[in-house]
Amino acid sequence: MSPSASSWTPRLAVVGIPANRRVGLFQDAVRAAGLPAARTVSWLEVLQGEAVFLPGETVRIDSPGEDTEVDRMLRGGDDPARVEGSALWYGRFTAAVREVGRAAAAAGAVLLDNPEDIAVLFDKRLCHGVLDAAGVPVPDSPTSGPVSGPGAEPVRGWADVRRLMAEHRMPRVFVKPAHGSSASGVMALETAGAGRIRATTSVERDEQGRLFNSLRVRRITTEREVATLVDALAPDGLHIERWLPKGSQRGRVADLRVVVVAGRATHAVVRTSRSPMTNLHLGGARGDLDEVRAAVAAAGGSWDAALAVCERAAACFPDTLCVGVDLLPATGWRRFAVGEVNAFGDLLPRLTGLPGSGAEGLDTYGAQVAAVLAAQAPRRPAAAHGHAVPPDKHAAHGHTASRHDHAAPSHNHMTSPQDNMTSPHDHAAPPHDHRPEGRAPESGPAGNDRARNDRVTHAP
Repeated sequence: MSPSASSWTPRLAVVGIPANRRVGLFQDAVRAAGLPAARTVSWLEVLQGEAVFLPGETVRIDSPGEDTEVDRMLRGGDDPARVEGSALWYGRFTAAVREVGRAAAAAGAVLLDNPEDIAVLFDKRLCHGVLDAAGVPVPDSPTSGPVSGPGAEPVRGWADVRRLMAEHRMPRVFVKPAHGSSASGVMALETAGAGRIRATTSVERDEQGRLFNSLRVRRITTEREVATLVDALAPDGLHIERWLPKGSQRGRVADLRVVVVAGRATHAVVRTSRSPMTNLHLGGARGDLDEVRAAVAAAGGSWDAALAVCERAAACFPDTLCVGVDLLPATGWRRFAVGEVNAFGDLLPRLTGLPGSGAEGLDTYGAQVAAVLAAQAPRRPAAAHGHAVPPDKHAAHGHTASRHDHAAPSHNHMTSPQDNMTSPHDHAAPPHDHRPEGRAPESGPAGNDRARNDRVTHAP
């Protein structure tokens, strides 16, 4: 990837929050590539039906988070710290994204993000089902796939969660709001004999029974309180998945965020925590990537194969330029699974590209601009359903010849009651050959880690 402008100079636009750092970082990357500033289309304009796109524009869709008015229009409430309302938010947000696609198609603009991909990425149940069907290693889940599909398991409250845990022999699970982000509403749940239970979460209830996100992770040991929280979260939709034991670094549980641009893993950061949630705003900290590579090698594994798992996950969304993959290492650092794939998972300021990735010296935004430039030719306009229809899916995202230009490896989806991960030796991988700013949110559309009275304010 090269950050410099080519003989073909795209006209870029970004749908986002104009004053937000995400838009600012993207504009910095555009300027660094020697391009004219991207035209900004605000989410407020989109929601008010006033968004305009121009013929031939290349349009990036970014997060609608960290804007009070936009959040109010999407969620229908005035308190962005509230956990409830994520289903309404999801419905309105995905409708708005599809409207962006429709308007771009009508104008003859092209999109870097597929609206239908975004809709799947913001439903943990659908995303899990897509990954699982493609053979990407994921934690076992009784709620994977369409809510109304064949074999779909209803989750109407705590009684259903208890039943599914027992039926699927899952004594340790994560219970997640289907449309949440940044660990909003997430509960790490453990059960044992004689009715013993323990939950780890950042959700708190006020005197009126309303749920809020807090910066403080706490433990709950009474089933009554756990049941009350789950019952309050269930109307917005819940996803349940097995809690996989993860590798550790310096006594702290660890996982990775890997950014994949145009099909290539370009950036990776280690996240560590003393709690099951590694999000920075919940007490997580950056880990050491060199130590991770060394641990994988010492276990007889392959770092290249670990990155290939992330690329296989991203390949499930081939019409979306960039995704952030949450990679879960098993205890021992030899096997890996994908926890989530995030549509707006690229907010890792000052983190430069991995060696051999083609994005060396570039941040995540610079890598995306370089991928667009590397296409060297305009893409065809957005199709009626709202995403780009290129003659070649790799060319559409500026995908040049790379270490991973080959057919997806055959998969060996290993399943056991305790572990559903891939080993670096389960898949053939071709040979190939930091620290970001401290408060980058981990996932989700809003990526909003602002605290107000110890509450975290963000959209799902």
